[in-house]
Amino acid sequence: MENPAHDPTRFLPLPQAQYHVLVALTAGEMHGYAVMQQVEALSDGVVRMGPGTLYGTLKRLVDTGLAEETEERPAEGDDARRRYYRLTGLGRAVCIAESDRLADLATRSRANLRIGTA
Repeated sequence: MENPAHDPTRFLPLPQAQYHVLVALTAGEMHGYAVMQQVEALSDGVVRMGPGTLYGTLKRLVDTGLAEETEERPAEGDDARRRYYRLTGLGRAVCIAESDRLADLATRSRANLRIGTA
Protein backbone atom coordinates (compact mmCIF):
# COMPACT_ATOMS: atom_id res chain seq x y z
CA MET A 1 0.00 0.00 0.00
CA GLU A 2 1.25 3.49 -0.88
CA ASN A 3 2.33 5.77 1.95
CA PRO A 4 -0.38 8.47 2.39
CA ALA A 5 2.36 10.98 3.28
CA HIS A 6 3.51 10.76 -0.35
CA ASP A 7 0.04 11.41 -1.81
CA PRO A 8 0.29 14.81 -3.51
CA THR A 9 -3.47 15.40 -3.34
CA ARG A 10 -3.35 15.64 0.46
CA PHE A 11 -1.73 19.09 0.01
CA LEU A 12 -4.50 20.41 -2.25
CA PRO A 13 -5.74 22.99 -2.69
CA LEU A 14 -2.46 24.83 -2.28
CA PRO A 15 -2.38 28.39 -0.99
CA GLN A 16 -1.71 30.71 -3.93
CA ALA A 17 1.73 31.81 -2.69
CA GLN A 18 2.89 28.20 -2.31
CA TYR A 19 1.72 27.35 -5.81
CA HIS A 20 3.53 30.32 -7.34
CA VAL A 21 6.77 29.43 -5.55
CA LEU A 22 6.55 25.76 -6.58
CA VAL A 23 5.96 26.78 -10.20
CA ALA A 24 8.94 29.15 -10.03
CA LEU A 25 11.15 26.37 -8.68
CA THR A 26 10.31 24.15 -11.66
CA ALA A 27 12.89 26.29 -13.50
CA GLY A 28 15.59 24.83 -11.25
CA GLU A 29 17.53 25.57 -8.11
CA MET A 30 17.59 29.26 -7.16
CA HIS A 31 18.02 31.67 -4.28
CA GLY A 32 15.14 33.52 -2.68
CA TYR A 33 15.43 36.77 -4.62
CA ALA A 34 15.56 34.82 -7.89
CA VAL A 35 12.39 32.96 -6.84
CA MET A 36 10.72 36.33 -6.25
CA GLN A 37 11.76 37.52 -9.73
CA GLN A 38 10.64 34.25 -11.34
CA VAL A 39 7.19 34.47 -9.71
CA GLU A 40 6.79 37.99 -11.08
CA ALA A 41 8.04 37.00 -14.55
CA LEU A 42 5.81 33.91 -14.81
CA SER A 43 2.76 35.97 -13.85
CA ASP A 44 3.61 38.76 -16.32
CA GLY A 45 4.09 41.11 -13.38
CA VAL A 46 0.67 40.45 -11.86
CA VAL A 47 1.99 38.63 -8.78
CA ARG A 48 4.59 40.45 -6.73
CA MET A 49 5.71 38.64 -3.64
CA GLY A 50 7.31 40.58 -0.81
CA PRO A 51 10.17 39.12 1.22
CA GLY A 52 8.01 38.25 4.23
CA THR A 53 5.56 36.26 2.13
CA LEU A 54 8.32 34.67 0.08
CA TYR A 55 10.51 33.48 2.94
CA GLY A 56 7.53 32.39 5.04
CA THR A 57 6.28 30.39 2.07
CA LEU A 58 9.71 28.86 1.42
CA LYS A 59 9.92 27.84 5.09
CA ARG A 60 6.51 26.13 4.91
CA LEU A 61 7.47 24.35 1.69
CA VAL A 62 10.71 23.11 3.25
CA ASP A 63 8.94 22.09 6.48
CA THR A 64 6.39 20.03 4.53
CA GLY A 65 8.99 18.40 2.28
CA LEU A 66 7.89 20.08 -0.96
CA ALA A 67 11.13 22.03 -1.35
CA GLU A 68 14.57 21.75 0.17
CA GLU A 69 17.43 24.09 0.89
CA THR A 70 20.63 23.11 -0.88
CA GLU A 71 24.25 23.54 0.09
CA GLU A 72 25.55 23.70 -3.48
CA ARG A 73 26.15 27.09 -5.04
CA PRO A 74 25.55 27.27 -8.79
CA ALA A 75 27.88 30.22 -9.35
CA GLU A 76 31.43 30.46 -8.10
CA GLY A 77 31.91 33.54 -5.96
CA ASP A 78 28.20 33.70 -5.13
CA ASP A 79 27.24 35.44 -1.90
CA ALA A 80 27.60 32.80 0.84
CA ARG A 81 24.63 34.31 2.72
CA ARG A 82 22.23 33.33 -0.05
CA ARG A 83 20.09 30.29 0.52
CA TYR A 84 19.27 28.15 -2.48
CA TYR A 85 16.11 26.09 -2.86
CA ARG A 86 14.89 23.34 -5.16
CA LEU A 87 11.81 21.20 -5.57
CA THR A 88 11.72 17.74 -4.07
CA GLY A 89 10.12 14.86 -5.94
CA LEU A 90 7.03 15.29 -3.78
CA GLY A 91 7.03 19.04 -4.48
CA ARG A 92 7.08 18.38 -8.22
CA ALA A 93 4.19 15.90 -7.87
CA VAL A 94 2.18 18.39 -5.80
CA CYS A 95 2.84 21.16 -8.35
CA ILE A 96 1.60 18.90 -11.16
CA ALA A 97 -1.48 17.85 -9.15
CA GLU A 98 -2.37 21.47 -8.35
CA SER A 99 -1.81 22.52 -11.98
CA ASP A 100 -4.14 19.73 -13.10
CA ARG A 101 -6.73 20.72 -10.48
CA LEU A 102 -6.65 24.36 -11.58
CA ALA A 103 -6.84 23.42 -15.28
CA ASP A 104 -9.89 21.26 -14.54
CA LEU A 105 -11.47 24.11 -12.58
CA ALA A 106 -10.87 26.52 -15.49
CA THR A 107 -12.40 24.02 -17.94
CA ARG A 108 -15.49 23.60 -15.76
CA SER A 109 -15.79 27.36 -15.27
CA ARG A 110 -15.63 27.99 -19.01
CA ALA A 111 -18.26 25.32 -19.61
CA ASN A 112 -20.53 26.85 -16.97
CA LEU A 113 -20.06 30.29 -18.46
CA ARG A 114 -20.63 28.89 -21.95
CA ILE A 115 -17.47 30.58 -23.19
CA GLY A 116 -16.08 27.38 -24.63
CA THR A 117 -12.59 25.97 -24.34
CA ALA A 118 -11.39 26.23 -27.95
